[in-house]
Amino acid sequence: MTSQPVIDIAHIVQMAVAPVFLLTGVGAVLSVLTTRLSRVIDRGRQLDQWVREGHDPNEYALELKKLDRRNILINSAITLATLSAFFVCCVIFVIFASQIFSNPTIFSDALAGLFIFAMLSLMASLALFLAEIWVANTIRYFGHTPPPRS
Repeated sequence: MTSQPVIDIAHIVQMAVAPVFLLTGVGAVLSVLTTRLSRVIDRGRQLDQWVREGHDPNEYALELKKLDRRNILINSAITLATLSAFFVCCVIFVIFASQIFSNPTIFSDALAGLFIFAMLSLMASLALFLAEIWVANTIRYFGHTPPPRS
């Protein structure tokens, strides 16, 4: 026969499962964002190398400006997605704390607030991600690397 505290803990774990799935989704978003950031950094380094090799920096000025804008957007999106993950972790903590202290009503406002902040952070992160995609689509060399002009 299972004791009541074990059943209570099992119920708490079940309540925490939904936020854990949300945390997994935020982790996937972070993975996509960091991959895009690494591509921006690699492209910027490539253009810097061409300039150091003596090519005219004015040829790449517009693309470097757009890469800088993409870098800012992606870093901001990563910051907000990480903040969202933090708030989701706080939601999970509050779910457990509310049950341990046997007074879930005290924590209900905190739980709601943390979840709202998690969603707002995630929504803002995704909006910045969309903006970064729009900027990326305006770069004139789409799908290939132009050779440096000699």
